[in-house]
Amino acid sequence: METTVMRLVADKPVVIFTKSTCCMCHSIETLIRSFGANPIVYEIDELSNGRELERDLLAMGQSPSVPAVFIGKQMVGGSNEVMSLHVKGKLVPLLREARAIWV
Repeated sequence: METTVMRLVADKPVVIFTKSTCCMCHSIETLIRSFGANPIVYEIDELSNGRELERDLLAMGQSPSVPAVFIGKQMVGGSNEVMSLHVKGKLVPLLREARAIWV
């Protein structure tokens, strides 16, 4: 069964689910933008279906629920996973593969 989260990430190179008060969410978004990517950002605490989205993310194993980063329709994870990919030099290749960046 396709969740609302999966419908929102379909056909988008980079999607980040955040909350407006989450400083780590802002940091992860800033990091991804620093490579030239333009992620779609859903601030779930400001959306009418935010609780449904949060339940979907938790059911997918994302804990805490935000930030939740999807690159190329695949859930990458939260801030720890994204930073780990960055430190290992694997974040930029993922963004390129998803056609979120070209250089």
